[in-house]
Amino acid sequence: MRWLTAVVLWTCLASVAHAGEPVWDVLRTPGSVVVLRHSFAPGGFDPPDARLDDCSTQRNLDESGRAQARRIGEAFQHNGIVVGAVRSSPRCRCLDTARLAFGRVEAWSVLQGALRDEGLRGRQLVEIKRAIAAHRAAAPLVLVTHGSVVNDLTGFAIRMGEFVVLRPRDDGGYAVAGRLYAE
Repeated sequence: MRWLTAVVLWTCLASVAHAGEPVWDVLRTPGSVVVLRHSFAPGGFDPPDARLDDCSTQRNLDESGRAQARRIGEAFQHNGIVVGAVRSSPRCRCLDTARLAFGRVEAWSVLQGALRDEGLRGRQLVEIKRAIAAHRAAAPLVLVTHGSVVNDLTGFAIRMGEFVVLRPRDDGGYAVAGRLYAE
């Protein structure tokens, strides 16, 4: 049984790491940032009556999403990456992804996005970019969020459980170093 578990774990880690080995090197660079779309949660959007204080009213991770989040954390451990601050949208699927992958999380409302409010969406994006530009710590900053926020920040439409790694630039901005997906 241990052998089978080891083979399954290695296969999962390989599926995360295969496409972007240099990305793991970038994560060892001070100031790097991980922008992670929450793990698999069936459906499209939260129901109209969803409340932040009640996960039962929201769209949530299913068992495959919880397993995917754990694999993300295992991939970071396997590659020797110890993350710094972990900030997340206050939506339960994002908070759960962060806890399962990294063991801790701080809710940050700006990572929730604002699909129907262009002004708020723009202000949130400015605040996120400001936090990314200010991050210069040795350990990577992790931002767990939604597809629309990832797209606004990076221009990429990514799958649930995929993350984009940002490398700091000398001018205070950032560049996309690569992206990885956890199956």
